[in-house]
Amino acid sequence: MSLFNSSSPALNDRVFEAARNASLSSDSIMTVRGTVHKTLLLLLLAVLGASYTWQMFANAINPNVVMPYMIGGLIGGLVFSLIAIFSPRRSVWAAPLYAVCEGLCLGALSAMFNAQTNGIVLQAVGLTFSVLFLMLALYRTGAIKVTDKLRSGIIVATGAIALFYVVTWIVSIFTPLTFLHDASPLSIGISVFIVIIAALNFLVDFDFIDRGAQAAAPKYMEWYGAFALMLTVVWLYLEMLRLLSKLNRR
Repeated sequence: MSLFNSSSPALNDRVFEAARNASLSSDSIMTVRGTVHKTLLLLLLAVLGASYTWQMFANAINPNVVMPYMIGGLIGGLVFSLIAIFSPRRSVWAAPLYAVCEGLCLGALSAMFNAQTNGIVLQAVGLTFSVLFLMLALYRTGAIKVTDKLRSGIIVATGAIALFYVVTWIVSIFTPLTFLHDASPLSIGISVFIVIIAALNFLVDFDFIDRGAQAAAPKYMEWYGAFALMLTVVWLYLEMLRLLSKLNRR
């Protein structure tokens, strides 16, 4: 297992190996503190974007007015995430644009969930950041060590979930998969499993960023590391929303 392997689609061996080599001639290197600051900035941009579509939904006579922003944010987020993943140097501007687009999409989607179940968004946000800080505490105290075996297990589980998403999306085109969206024990169990794997991704991401800083990666990798953490935060938040929605229907 390579030193810089990660389960995150944005944090992979190729990216940091290239960055480490490039950093040999650079005086400006990646730090954990710098990555934290940029992560906070991306979170702020996402919140600002989400606030805009949330308010638009709340004030609109026709709630469908937010649909173009939600779809546009989803597409924009996908485009900018791919740019950042395949060209880490461009994450300096692609990561902030990704955060804004995701914010627009999540704000509209969250408002729709909240209209169905009042207070669910606040619960999902609280749980998401509680899990984030819990994982950070477990990582920093060494209560959970990111070994090669653990890293490999998370990689396999995350890949399996990604494949599950794709397969179920294709199948749902031809036949409804109600068991994925109802409040049955099976559906809730699937959501709980995905939430656990998403949470464990934080551990691997923290470890990956630490190793990048130790390897003296270039400064722009702070943006890349912050972007990768944002991917996990967004994923966990969406799965928390889905899980809470199912639990509230029981």
